Amino acid sequence: MSTSQTPQSRYSFHVFLSFRGEDTRKNFTDHLYTALINAGIRTFRDDDEIRRGENIESELQKGIRESKISLIVFSNDYASSRWCLDELVNILDRRKKEGHTVFPVFYTVSPEDVENQSGSFAEAFVNHEKTGNAETGEKRKVWMEKMEKWRVALKEVAVLEGGMCLAKEVDGHEAKFIEKIIKEILKRLNRTVLRVPSYTVGLESRVKEVNSWLQDESSEVGIGVICGLGGVGKSTVAKVAYNSNYDRFDGNCFLANVRDISEKHHNGPAYLQKQIFESILKGRKEKIYNADEGIVKMKDAIGNKKVFIVFDDVDQLDVLDSLIGTRDWFCRGSKILITTRCEKLLKAHERHMLFKIKELGDDESLKLFSWYAFGQDHPLEEFKVRSTEAIRHCGGLPLALYHLGSFLSGRGMEIWRSKLQKLEAIPHSEVQKNLEISYKSLDDHDQRLFLLIALSFVGKDKDDVIKTLEKCDLHPTVGIQNLIDRSFISIDGENKVMMPPVIQEMGKEIIRRESPDDLSNYLTENNATDADEGDVPSGHVSEDGLVPAVGPNGAKRPYYQDLPEIAILPYLGNSLKRRFVGLLSTFPISGGLKRFFP
Repeated sequence: MSTSQTPQSRYSFHVFLSFRGEDTRKNFTDHLYTALINAGIRTFRDDDEIRRGENIESELQKGIRESKISLIVFSNDYASSRWCLDELVNILDRRKKEGHTVFPVFYTVSPEDVENQSGSFAEAFVNHEKTGNAETGEKRKVWMEKMEKWRVALKEVAVLEGGMCLAKEVDGHEAKFIEKIIKEILKRLNRTVLRVPSYTVGLESRVKEVNSWLQDESSEVGIGVICGLGGVGKSTVAKVAYNSNYDRFDGNCFLANVRDISEKHHNGPAYLQKQIFESILKGRKEKIYNADEGIVKMKDAIGNKKVFIVFDDVDQLDVLDSLIGTRDWFCRGSKILITTRCEKLLKAHERHMLFKIKELGDDESLKLFSWYAFGQDHPLEEFKVRSTEAIRHCGGLPLALYHLGSFLSGRGMEIWRSKLQKLEAIPHSEVQKNLEISYKSLDDHDQRLFLLIALSFVGKDKDDVIKTLEKCDLHPTVGIQNLIDRSFISIDGENKVMMPPVIQEMGKEIIRRESPDDLSNYLTENNATDADEGDVPSGHVSEDGLVPAVGPNGAKRPYYQDLPEIAILPYLGNSLKRRFVGLLSTFPISGGLKRFFP
């Protein structure tokens, strides 16, 4: 009965360290073990993992089974230990049955000595043979068969590809030899140190450019900025790039949630500096009481190491300045990667690479949505039409596709229909909350500008929009640039103001949610006036789809008598939204809506 392969998630250890204790326990192997642990590699070593009183042989076999890689240190006296040789046979047996990875390291012997059992290995086998000859009958036979297994195993392991020999590497320098071993182990582990979403679509093409930059071997200190909408996958791209490249550097750190920590932690910058310091120096503890002290300690810590640091979700330049200072803080070849919603976060004169993450296309969106909703890359036949409708509400944002697909997974058609109808009126709350982070970072003028554009000016000529909105004292020229920097809007080839649908819906939802009472009062007052004056019947909308407004003298007049250019406003899909347009397009505006348009 063959043994089934241990799933990677069930491994207790990354590495099983096999060695001859009398030879190397207090020197080379001890240094190697320490380097493995410092690199974050969980390592089984017999004197650490086996408690007194336990069955040593069974525990060693268990350690081999629960490790992904066996690292075998061959030294002069290795073959004199039957324990080591039996361990080797078990390791190679698991390699044959399960594809277990074996990494031989030839410390004070050559691969040829191991393969041919020459030198000290020849002497060891002479002694083993003497031990066998001292036995009689069945015991002697069993011993000789065991010796043959040892010989076969030594021949096999000596010729495995990828082994490393101290005498043939780095001029015999043990410290450099150990560094090289660690890098090779990390490479073979292909270890993911940061969790990424279970399903990804289109990620490889988005990460490719970042990886190329990280691997360009430039001697300069490089700064890269990943920007895009909230929920578009900036952090995921950064995590995948980090998982693929962190071991190329002498020190590394992924600093998550920088914006959130700097806002909520009572001493945010110092707290973040402490995280970087301890990550770069492999867990060494350091007390940092304030940001100014941290800057000095940070510079000392990273100045002589080629490091890779990711600052995830940054929205304030001053926070970034307290964390990375200037380029001359860093050793040549270091890389700094920043994710942000603000394209212009860094100063214009600061040299950096810009990686803009675009929303997923329709085909990519449908695939990703299907993975979460159906556990496959395409929708079930009966849900094809509804799935196409669903992705319209997600705007190509992986976060939105995840939330909606996960919610609808396993649900019946009635729930699908009801949920999609609800999304026509109210955006998904989790997605809305995430997108509003960027909205709240705008100043009051830019918030008002964004809301007006979302409701009335999408698809309009940029110059016409600026000309119209200048009358509202919203400073639209600089404001529009700020919205572009935040990925809220873009200007297409025909000079039209464009906005992702999911962002436009966010703007409308902010007004719907923040001012329901004002809307109700406004409609009630209008209806009463309509009945008294016989002007416009209750609930009636004029032929142009616009709600009349009340002038200073109480008389009805179209809102575009104040701003004639806004007569081009679109006819929105339902009466609620039309009333919002009429309400927001009339000046002065009363009630709580003054929080948007005072």
